[in-house]
Amino acid sequence: MDIKEAVEKRILELCRQNNIAVNALANISGVSPSTIYSMLNDKSKNPGVVSIKKICDGLGITIREFFNSDIFDNLEQEIK
Repeated sequence: MDIKEAVEKRILELCRQNNIAVNALANISGVSPSTIYSMLNDKSKNPGVVSIKKICDGLGITIREFFNSDIFDNLEQEIK
């Protein structure tokens, strides 16, 4: 799994844990739904740290909490 896929899985995991839809996440985070959806599909190959920070703020978690997940263990090397 690469970092983009891991971020996608983590966003969806947090939505499930908080029992909110992706559109609701966009609303509480101040990020457009199209930005969130582009992070969840192949449109965005590089999810921006500013968008991830806004998502964290909307969920009331820190960046550290966002990345503190087994999902981010054993990621593929990005430089090939």
